[in-house]
Amino acid sequence: MSIQLNKAAFTARIDRIYEDWKTANKNDDYASVADVDAFVLLAGDPASEDEPPRKSTCFQQWLLGYEFPSTFILFQKDKILILCSPSKAKILSQIQGDSLIPVEILAQAKAKEPPNDALPRFFNAYESHSRIGALLKDAQSGKLLAEWDKLVSASGRVPELIDISPAISTFMSVKDEEELKSTRTAATLTSTLLKHYVASQLESILDKATKVSHETFAARVEARIGSGEGPSSKPPDTKVWSKAKGIENIDWQMVEFAYPAIIISQSSKTGYDLRYTAKSTDDNIADTGVFLVAFGLRYKSYSANIGRTFIVDPHPAQEEQYNLLLTLQSELLSFVKAGVSCRDVYQHALSYVKDHKPELEKDFIKAVGWGMGLEFRDAAYLLSPKNSRRVKADMIFNLTLGFNDLEANGRKYSLLLTDTIKVEATKSTLITEGTKQPRDTLFFLNQEEEEEKPKKTASTQRANGSPSKVKTVAGKVLRNQTRRAAHDEVNQTATAKLADHQRELHERLQTAGLEKYAEGDASGGAKEGKGWKKFQSYKGEAALPPEINKLRVVVDRKAQTVILPMNGFAVAFHINTIKNVSKNDEGEFTYLRVNFQTPGQLAGKKEDTPFENPDATFVRSVTYRSTDGHRFDGVFKQITELKKEANKREQQKKEMADVVEQGSLVELKGRRPHKLPEVFVRPALDGKRLPGEVEIHQNGLRYQSPLGSQKIDILFSNVKHLFFQPCDHELLVIVHLHLKAPIMIGKKKTSDVQFFREASDVQFDETGNRKRKHRYGDEDEVEMEQQERKRRALLNKEFKAFAEKVAEAASAVNGDPLELDIPFRELSFEGVPFRTGVRLQPTTECLVHLTDPPFLVVTLADIEIASLERVQYGLRQFDLVLVFKDFTRSPLHINSIQSSQMDDVKNWLDSVDIPMSEGPVNLNWGPIMKHVNENPFDFFQQGGWSFLGGAGGPESDHSDGSESESEFEAEGAESEYSSEESDAYSDGTGSDDEGSDFGDGDDSEDGDDWEELERKAAKADLKRADNKKKAGDSDSDEERPKKKSTSKGGKTNGKPAGKARR
Repeated sequence: MSIQLNKAAFTARIDRIYEDWKTANKNDDYASVADVDAFVLLAGDPASEDEPPRKSTCFQQWLLGYEFPSTFILFQKDKILILCSPSKAKILSQIQGDSLIPVEILAQAKAKEPPNDALPRFFNAYESHSRIGALLKDAQSGKLLAEWDKLVSASGRVPELIDISPAISTFMSVKDEEELKSTRTAATLTSTLLKHYVASQLESILDKATKVSHETFAARVEARIGSGEGPSSKPPDTKVWSKAKGIENIDWQMVEFAYPAIIISQSSKTGYDLRYTAKSTDDNIADTGVFLVAFGLRYKSYSANIGRTFIVDPHPAQEEQYNLLLTLQSELLSFVKAGVSCRDVYQHALSYVKDHKPELEKDFIKAVGWGMGLEFRDAAYLLSPKNSRRVKADMIFNLTLGFNDLEANGRKYSLLLTDTIKVEATKSTLITEGTKQPRDTLFFLNQEEEEEKPKKTASTQRANGSPSKVKTVAGKVLRNQTRRAAHDEVNQTATAKLADHQRELHERLQTAGLEKYAEGDASGGAKEGKGWKKFQSYKGEAALPPEINKLRVVVDRKAQTVILPMNGFAVAFHINTIKNVSKNDEGEFTYLRVNFQTPGQLAGKKEDTPFENPDATFVRSVTYRSTDGHRFDGVFKQITELKKEANKREQQKKEMADVVEQGSLVELKGRRPHKLPEVFVRPALDGKRLPGEVEIHQNGLRYQSPLGSQKIDILFSNVKHLFFQPCDHELLVIVHLHLKAPIMIGKKKTSDVQFFREASDVQFDETGNRKRKHRYGDEDEVEMEQQERKRRALLNKEFKAFAEKVAEAASAVNGDPLELDIPFRELSFEGVPFRTGVRLQPTTECLVHLTDPPFLVVTLADIEIASLERVQYGLRQFDLVLVFKDFTRSPLHINSIQSSQMDDVKNWLDSVDIPMSEGPVNLNWGPIMKHVNENPFDFFQQGGWSFLGGAGGPESDHSDGSESESEFEAEGAESEYSSEESDAYSDGTGSDDEGSDFGDGDDSEDGDDWEELERKAAKADLKRADNKKKAGDSDSDEERPKKKSTSKGGKTNGKPAGKARR
């Protein structure tokens, strides 16, 4: 039998219950059972995890050691009746025969069998009594309870019910040695977690000014005991628990939190709350003020609780108030002992406060604790001014001391000090301890005010000395200014400060490049993965096709081989050794030429193809002549198709090289996962477009299609960035995941998965709004706008809350925090990263476009340098090229950014410490990156990126800059770029006045300065005059004004007519 009941404990506890029942009178703690003929314990379906344990469940566990749902127990004076299922009856049969009180078990029929008389027999015994005790406050439900209620309502004789909750609490109040052992273990775990994780982590957060929400920190605390089941489960944090004593043989499956951990600071939107039902909010933890921490742990269902107050830069009055709580706790430990009433404990505490700090009497809490055990909070032993019950030895209490609604420096705050104590004959002792002395809980910001006794300091600067990054948008800056910048701010302009900071960044970049690519690592690694690939067509002559006997050209598709006759022999060539094939007709003959891959060919991408022995003699091509043109047509077509298939296969292999095979998703068990319903996913699944739901499981997310057959699993370990984009200025509200490695969704490879919901009116049904029948005009419009705002606010709240839960779950599983990133729309700018113009929005760590596919997510930490191109006076647009630290990765081009946003883009790049450069023309980045990859160390030794020039550097004539950069400049950069831009992005209808984001093909001419325009106009006039003289004709009087007007127009708008027509 898998479940073994503790028969000795059951027998001892049943005997104690019946002994106390017999001696009960109306003046003691068992008064509620003094006059009852029997008492019944009804247990229905199990309670959800969100509900606190029911008293009936706790009583079952106390008696039997386990919870037995859908089980009834009737305690009669002569015997005990138990009604349960057949499977439970087998387990409960272990307790029969050992107790002085006989136990009779009534097993119900199995599910597929007809009902038996078990329930009627139990009910007959129940209704035979006139007064029956029950737990009237327990809300039970279930199938068995429904059948029971029918019997009770149909019966003409119903016993009088008496609430026996106080007596049940008294039965369980005094703990035996086994119960005390479990409670001490829970207390040890609670104290260890506070001392060796919570306190140290909170100190680190305050010292580094880390932005962490109360909810996130609470989730990290709860993750220390481990989570999940199976191979992907996360074990308990051994770094924390190895520091505890006496828990080497602990069963971690029996450890759980009594309630969600509570973290409160002055930034909590719910304010200070000393109740254990308080919730940690999603606000970031404040840097200063009062911090409340409380949590409890259960071991084998027995609880221990602890609560502490931490204060940063405390006021002298706050120090005195906290010290008062410490001395009050010591006073109560000596006062609380066996025989003292609960109300005397409270009155003694209140008198102590009144004697030492009379002004705090009104702020003292209304109860100083409660009894604990299997029930976390036993209201029968509440330490309040109205409870006359007396405490007994070996009882466990949660002693809570605190002050509510205090005020200092215009801010309200509360103080809390909570510990778990054990009552003894002459005093009480603490079983939770640690981290409560002022030296451990008070932090001081001003070192000048420190006393000789060292106190801990909390600095607002990061540990590494770098300026902290704060999400501010007022000045469109994402980080604080450096000390030097703040010191020189009065004397320097914004441009000069930016130039100075960029100079520092370029120097730092150059130094880092030389250190990274030292002499021993001069190669950039671009060719490390390339090597000679051997292709085997056949393992032997026997595998050759029989057609070779005719000594004709044979294409073997199965072996991917072309067999060519040479000097009477059939020679096999794998398709990968063939470069291409050509066919031409001359007279009555058809010529077929096969060209092979050979070294030394200038073949573009194949130029650096490796060979096993490049110095060997190679056959470059073979030509065949035949009068059978039709056959050569077929051979030519077969070889061409085979080559295309080989190239396609190779390309697919390269594309799939970085796709990872994710592990298995571990589903949550025991509770329902958090869900986000009615969302669409991108990339979309195959089939009809229908909304599904996203679930947060133990180690990842699952998107479930409403059809049920399609799903997408994303593991937290593969999530690199998490974004939430509200629908304030968009049609969609979005939760976006950028992955570390691509995954396959259907047949699509993707590195981004997005869940979204539309925020338009179409999603809502307003047909039931009766006001619309009678009200028209502005009032209706105002009301509709208000409803629209409310809907969008609710959508934002729902999606943000879900995204924060994803971040918390991922942080708990991975160990490293996954921060939720929200785009800064105030810093956004329009650009063309792909084929269409989109809005690009910076976040704390990335530059993103999430509204429409293809998505763009660029991690700022991966950027080596940013190059601003086509920066010329008169041009309405410029381009931005982002070069990555991985030089083998192609630079990202963001084209056609409005010149009016150039300063904003520069300030943003500078604020996130990205070096940048400016240039008047577009550079050809293919040869540049090839040159860099050939020898990065050599590249940095020769000056590195200095050839690009700095941002806002010395102003020089654009022609000079072009000559110095001619090595990498694209040929005819101005005219070529304009034509490409026009073909790729413009529809041909845009005009200068329209200011199209996609370029109109004439931007290159806008860059000429006045002198250049004058020179070109004069040259055009001279050329036109020469042509007229040669033709023997002259301009008519009607044409001259037009030409003069055209010349002036060209001079005025910077577009000479002659060049514009070109």
